[in-house]
Amino acid sequence: MYAASSAVTAPTRTYRPHPAGSGPYLDPSPPAGAVAGLPGGRNRRAQGLGTQPLSGRLDLSGPQGAQLRAAVASVHRICPEFNPVQVLRRGGKTVLLLGTTGRMSAVAKCLLDHSPAWAESFRQEISAYRAFVRHRPPVRVPRLVAADPDNCTLVLERMPGRVAALARHPAEAPPRADVRAALGAICRVNAWRPPAGLFDAPLDYAGRIGRYHDLGLLTDRDLGDLQKLLHGLAHTQGQFCHGDALLNNVLLSPAGPALLDWDSAGWYLPGYDLATLWTVLGEAPAARRHISQLAQAAGTTARDAFLVNLMLVLTREIRRYETAVQRTMREPAPAAVPGQPGGPTAGEEQRLLLRRLHDDAQMARRAVRAAVGTR
Repeated sequence: MYAASSAVTAPTRTYRPHPAGSGPYLDPSPPAGAVAGLPGGRNRRAQGLGTQPLSGRLDLSGPQGAQLRAAVASVHRICPEFNPVQVLRRGGKTVLLLGTTGRMSAVAKCLLDHSPAWAESFRQEISAYRAFVRHRPPVRVPRLVAADPDNCTLVLERMPGRVAALARHPAEAPPRADVRAALGAICRVNAWRPPAGLFDAPLDYAGRIGRYHDLGLLTDRDLGDLQKLLHGLAHTQGQFCHGDALLNNVLLSPAGPALLDWDSAGWYLPGYDLATLWTVLGEAPAARRHISQLAQAAGTTARDAFLVNLMLVLTREIRRYETAVQRTMREPAPAAVPGQPGGPTAGEEQRLLLRRLHDDAQMARRAVRAAVGTR
C-alpha cells in the first residue's frame, strides 16, 4: 500500500466467510431446492429485486404479528396508499416491507429498536433522502415517497436491479464488471461537493481511535502511530462519502448502479469509502490493488488518510465478528439436513473471516508504521 515492500495485498490463503444475511430490499427466502446457510443458497446472488414479481401475503399472525401491524400502521400514517405485500427483511433493529403505492412499487422501512443511537441513525438516513430531493447526487438513489422522522418510518421507491453481493464479506470474488461498476459509483460520490450544511462529519476520528485503544483493539504503538498521522491530516479537506460502501448496498442494473442505505453519509477523511470496499473484498486481490492505487493517487496526504480509515474500518469489522463468533459459540449447533452435503458451520466460517481480518489488520499496521517513518 505504502510501497512495494509494504503494500497491503490479500493473503494467499482462502477464507470463506459466512454470508451475514440478505442485502437490503431482498426477499430473504432461499430459492427452490436450496437450504439457507448451505452453498446452494449462493445462487441467489444473481436474483434482482427489480425483476421479482410482487406476490405473496403479509402474515400478521403469530407472536410477531403485533410488531408487523404496528409497522404497517406507522407507514399508513404517512403514506395511506401503501399496500404491503410481503416482508423483505426483518431483524432486531428494522423491518423492510415490500408493497405498492398506486402503480409504483415501493419499500417501507420501519425502525423496531427505538433506542437513541438507532433512532438518530434512522433520522440521518431520512435527512439524506430529503436532501437528495433538491440536490441529486451523481449516482442513482431511491426516490423518497414519504418519511416520518419522529416514528422512524421511511417509504422509498423500489428500484430495479440486483445487489452486487448478498453478503457483507463476499465468500467469492465478485465479477470484475460488478466491482468496477460499484467502484465507479463510489468514486463519483466521493468527488461530489453537496452544499454546505446538508451533511455533518459522522466520525470523530480521535475519539474512535481512543475508544478502540481503551477496548484493547489497538496497541499503544497503534495509538501513537495513528495519532501522528491524524495530526498531519488536521487541515485536510474532508471528502463526501457514502459511509457504508458495502457491495450489498450497491444495486446494479442496465440503467447504472444505485447506492442504498445512506444513514452514514457525510464528510470523512479522504478514502473512507475506498477503505470500506477494500476491507470487504478479501477474495478479490486485483480489486484491492486497484483500490489501493486509487486511494494513494493524490499523494502522501491521501495515502495517510486512507491508512487511518483502513485501520479504523478493519478494527470495527474485527470487533463486529469477534462479537458474532462469541454469540455463535453460545448457540446450539444446527441439526444436519438430510441429503445435504456437509460443510463448514456458521461459526467456523465466521472464525475464518475473523482470521483474515486480523491478517489484513497486521498488513495495514505495517503500512501505517512505514508511513509514519516517512513523515
